[in-house]
Amino acid sequence: MSDRIFRDSSGRTLADYERPSVAVDTALLIPDPDEGLMVLQVKRPETSGWALPGTFLWKAERLADAVERSLEAKAGIHGVKPHQLRVFDDPDRDERGWVISVAHWVAVRPDQLSSRLASQTRLVSVERPGRLIYDHRLIIAEAVHRIRTRYAEHPDPEGLLGDEFTVRQLRLLHEAVAGETLDRDWFRREMRDRLTATGELSEGTRGRPAALFQRRTR
Repeated sequence: MSDRIFRDSSGRTLADYERPSVAVDTALLIPDPDEGLMVLQVKRPETSGWALPGTFLWKAERLADAVERSLEAKAGIHGVKPHQLRVFDDPDRDERGWVISVAHWVAVRPDQLSSRLASQTRLVSVERPGRLIYDHRLIIAEAVHRIRTRYAEHPDPEGLLGDEFTVRQLRLLHEAVAGETLDRDWFRREMRDRLTATGELSEGTRGRPAALFQRRTR
């Protein structure tokens, strides 16, 4: 690395410019066939109220690594791949100072949530997220739009059902994401060209065994 100090056209170095603190905030979305699309919120330790799990970026840390660190510490979630939404950069968004937030979203199954942090977290419907700090309601709204768009175009693109599933399991998941009941016949027609039959039947379910499918690779 060169020892030469960079200067821009005005003769200033990087140290001459004020810099904001950089944070990451994550909408952790949980599609639940019984409850619909939920979002996880964490209790704020310094004040009353709730917020999305987030943290400040450490020196030389990647954004995705900061997201994974915050989800592990505050929600007990690990091994996920976050999707970046956008930067929230209103200079007055945070009363603590000049903080920009790079918002992300992640979708997980209900059984992936950690019970050890249950007293510090809560699940809330995305339709009624409650009062939240800063612009966290906007982050949730954009994350919901993003996941619903993805699920309208692809069968379970987040892989929450695993590699094999029945059409009913897939439909119930898509209904949880969409927040509405989907016509069974319409859904089957929509998914027909996007799935491949495995030739196997489901086990351990009520009623007659159902055919198992996989997402069709293109």
